[in-house]
Amino acid sequence: MFRFSVYIEGMRYWSLPLAALAMSLTSAPAFAGAGSFTLVNGTGTGISSVSIRRTGTDNWQSLAAAPAPGAGAPVAFSDPDCAFDIRASVAGGTATWTGVNLCGTSRVTLQRRPSGETWVDYD
Repeated sequence: MFRFSVYIEGMRYWSLPLAALAMSLTSAPAFAGAGSFTLVNGTGTGISSVSIRRTGTDNWQSLAAAPAPGAGAPVAFSDPDCAFDIRASVAGGTATWTGVNLCGTSRVTLQRRPSGETWVDYD
């Protein structure tokens, strides 16, 4: 005959180890935040300076990367957030890319049309 109390005791014994195992199997990038990436200039024009801020803040920080058209430059970066705005000085003014997701991203290509419209491609 099946004893319900034996079943409950077994569940108590195995529930914590099973929960720990399930937590260890979740993907690390979900907890990692933004990390280093390669910034590629896909604007078709020169960039003289690049800065970054967390989306929704006013604290712009300069980046050393200012790649030539079509080139990429490594950016050493670490932040617990994922969403950022990137601003660059380009021929004819300033361009801003908003809401750039840097979590789990290894390569970000800044794109810009002659009309001034900006977007980002992720690799």
